[in-house]
Amino acid sequence: MAKNLKMGAEAVLYIEEDQLVKERVSKRYRIREIDEKIRRVRTSLEASLMAAARRHGINTPAIFEVDKKGFKIRMEFIDGIRVKEYFYGCSKKEVEKIAEKIGEAIGRMHSAGIVHGDLTTSNMILKDEKIFFIDFGLGFFSRRIEDYGTDLKLLKEALQSTHFEILKTCWDNILKGYKKEYREADRVIEKVKEIEARARYAQKQGQV
Repeated sequence: MAKNLKMGAEAVLYIEEDQLVKERVSKRYRIREIDEKIRRVRTSLEASLMAAARRHGINTPAIFEVDKKGFKIRMEFIDGIRVKEYFYGCSKKEVEKIAEKIGEAIGRMHSAGIVHGDLTTSNMILKDEKIFFIDFGLGFFSRRIEDYGTDLKLLKEALQSTHFEILKTCWDNILKGYKKEYREADRVIEKVKEIEARARYAQKQGQV
């Protein structure tokens, strides 16, 4: 018996036979052939990203199967606590430790040419002192510094909205870990600042 966990815009998540299933749902407004192609391509890409991340030492759920139609991924269910909730009740020292681990993992991700696309603490699960990254549905492969900068910028925005009180501690330690694992880290961090400056300029222009 399947147990629904979450219904998103693109997919539904449910537990079936102790496995987590992510199934991309049909969009009635799309032509059927196009809809099926999009769902297959996105499902295949997400599975490939997760597999590549695991090969490079990043904790992700193990993939058991991508179904024949190409719409479902069967994977390991990580029964832990989301980092989003964990941060609410832990000490500064614990925040520093976890944030540095997050930065190290993202550094390995970018070193492997993987852009997550939705780096938030809701998409990170802490279990047995390991951080598992989930939901690569917006991810892609890239070697562009701009894409890595955007990845980190989105994470910083997520921290600002969700963990404002510990933002500086989180961000400083994420960058500390990131620099350990990615040799082009300084270029990416500069790119984050450039993206932020562009956003501020665009906002000012819009107010004129």
